[in-house]
Formats: sequence, C-alpha cells, structure tokens
Amino acid sequence: MMGANKISGEMTIAEALKLKPEAAAILMSKGMHCLGCVIAQGETIAQAADVHGIPLDELLSELNK
Repeated sequence: MMGANKISGEMTIAEALKLKPEAAAILMSKGMHCLGCVIAQGETIAQAADVHGIPLDELLSELNK
C-alpha cells in the first residue's frame, strides 16, 4: 500500500515536487532539468524516467528515501 507521502510513477513531476520539494535535487542530478516547465505539469515520473533512460524502480526508491 502506498503511503500518503510516497511518490509514485503515476504522479506528475509537479505533484511529486509539491509533495516532496527535496525531490528536485534528485531529479536534477538525473538530468531532469525542466522541473518548472510546462512538461513537468503533465509528465509523470514514469514517463520522465523512461525518457531519461532511468529505471523507474531505482528512481522511486531514491525519491522515497
């Protein structure tokens, strides 16, 4: 069961950042530099991981530490 404060692959980047602002540093370290742009409003964490060639499970594990 997902906790209320856990980032999931179905969340948009914007939702994830609202939930955990500290996730921005992790995402940027993975090459995701467009956090404030229009794409971040509609792109999910899973889509971003795919586009950037990052395994989703690894990214979620790091974001939810």
